[in-house]
Amino acid sequence: MKRALLFLLLISLPLLAQNKTGWRPLFDGHSLAGWQHVGPGQLVLEKDGLLKTEGGMGLLWYTPEKFGNCVIRVVYKTAKEDSNSGVFVRIGDKPEDEWWAVHHGYEVQIEDKEDPYHRTGATYSMGAAKAGASKGPGEWNTMEITLDGPVIIVTLNGTEITHFDSNDPSIPPRQKSFEPERGPRPDSGYIGLQNHGANDVVWFKEVSVRPLH
Repeated sequence: MKRALLFLLLISLPLLAQNKTGWRPLFDGHSLAGWQHVGPGQLVLEKDGLLKTEGGMGLLWYTPEKFGNCVIRVVYKTAKEDSNSGVFVRIGDKPEDEWWAVHHGYEVQIEDKEDPYHRTGATYSMGAAKAGASKGPGEWNTMEITLDGPVIIVTLNGTEITHFDSNDPSIPPRQKSFEPERGPRPDSGYIGLQNHGANDVVWFKEVSVRPLH
């Protein structure tokens, strides 16, 4: 009996540690339960437990719940510097196509060879990101996105690169048709991962969330 109890304690220690950190995995490398894809292309769950982007622009979104104030952690790597993807937050309603999230949410960009408003960590075309925190192609990056009311803070590999306030009057106007429409987003919304194009290969190995406080 003592040996059985000791065995149960040992195998439960990792779970206890995970709970203590407060992080709850939404994608853990084992399944896509709770996730749904809209639009062209796809995100494929590979044998090694990684999600790989394929094909044209689409969105894989987490269906069971909306998220308010929280911290989202995404661990990803790119095939090349200009591999394009993004993490969508504050999506106002269930997206019927890939463009709904663009115009009714915020995209935290993944793409290392663009200007400050369109590169990794930027609130796409609205909030600028600092450069220099990304690791090279093939290396894992840890991005944390803090949602706190109208504020979105993005840290990449431990460095804060974006502090976006949706109430900031200096947000630049929309310049191009593919950029998001301006306007308020809800305090609570769905989250999603973007597959952008056939040549934009990005892998994800973790998507987790924890309460803000």
